[in-house]
Amino acid sequence: MPRRGAFDRAIEPLLWLNALAAYLFLYLPIVVLILFSFSASRYATVWGGLSLEWYARLWHNPDLAQALANSLVIALLTTFISTSLGTLAALGLERYASGRRAARYEVGLTLPILVPDIVQGISLLLFFVVIFTGIERLFGWRPSLGRTSVVIAHTVFAIAYVAVVVRARLSGLSKTLEEAAMDLGADARQTFFRITLPLIWPGVLGGGLLAFTLSLDEFVITFFTTGPGATTLPIQVWSMVKRGVTPEVNALATLMLVTSILLVMVSIVVQRRR
Repeated sequence: MPRRGAFDRAIEPLLWLNALAAYLFLYLPIVVLILFSFSASRYATVWGGLSLEWYARLWHNPDLAQALANSLVIALLTTFISTSLGTLAALGLERYASGRRAARYEVGLTLPILVPDIVQGISLLLFFVVIFTGIERLFGWRPSLGRTSVVIAHTVFAIAYVAVVVRARLSGLSKTLEEAAMDLGADARQTFFRITLPLIWPGVLGGGLLAFTLSLDEFVITFFTTGPGATTLPIQVWSMVKRGVTPEVNALATLMLVTSILLVMVSIVVQRRR
């Protein structure tokens, strides 16, 4: 075992200090948010003792209830559509595309992950305006932004995340079982549903949970594509913060944070299953 030099011994405390500072920078604001969500004071940044008052008030707020319903409906629809399309896209890229063509398809599929949310939001808004104008000219009726437009917008970027997760699962699988099933007389449909899908199911489920989490938390793209009656939780939180940060906002943000963490943890556990 090589002996540690004087430089290594001298720099080790600095590395630990740097790591500690990084963790504090990342998580201290979250800890403060959670702590003050249990404060009895009506001021968001003044500690007034432990209380669950602000969590209780959330359940009696009709605006939050409607925003929660909208968020869940949009997230569930986005998850179903993006998981289906993303899984098919991953299968197509992994099994039927090769060489430069596969590289081009992969870049096109993962581009929504790289494009800034603000750019996606503006481009989707312009897209809907053009489409709605065309529909109005053809049929004399103009659609409006709402749940449908938000679901479409969320699906656009969620497909990429699902495809990446499912393809990672596919890349570690051998085609031996599929070929053996087809040699024994199974057709393509039977092979997919009895062999391929069970093998990639952890990746599909993990990608779906990731899509649900991203849709539930998305703000920027939702802001550009939502309309009357389609306010989601992130939009509702933003509108509440504009009037001032209150302990009720702290409580709602804490619940959203805990939900997101739990969903991501479940997604990671599912993807690690073998």
